[in-house]
Amino acid sequence: QVQLVESGGGLVQAGGSLRLSCVASGLTFRRHRVGWFRQAPGKEREFVATISRGGLTDYADSVKGRFTISRDSVKSTIYLQMNSLKPDDTAVYYCAADRDNSGPYYLGAAYDYWGQGTQVTVSS
Repeated sequence: QVQLVESGGGLVQAGGSLRLSCVASGLTFRRHRVGWFRQAPGKEREFVATISRGGLTDYADSVKGRFTISRDSVKSTIYLQMNSLKPDDTAVYYCAADRDNSGPYYLGAAYDYWGQGTQVTVSS
């Protein structure tokens, strides 16, 4: 059974940094595309970042240059390093894995496995 568990969220001041982690069991990250999504109160879930099986990355325009997604295959962990955080980054952040690597990577519907989410709150 596949399980994804996020951690690393918290409260941070604007301009600060956080690193989110997503640990997988029952699934090998290097064989699947993995994405980070977020959902703020009253808003739809939105794409944040993704890393492909081959290690290629892509980001939403709103986080490009501030966030970095990476993978540690030995630890079966995906990271999201978030720098220069803004109040608009406040949301629950979810990691997700695409079982069939079928994409499109920016759509949540393309992903089959989801974590429970971790709250990120950025104060102004």
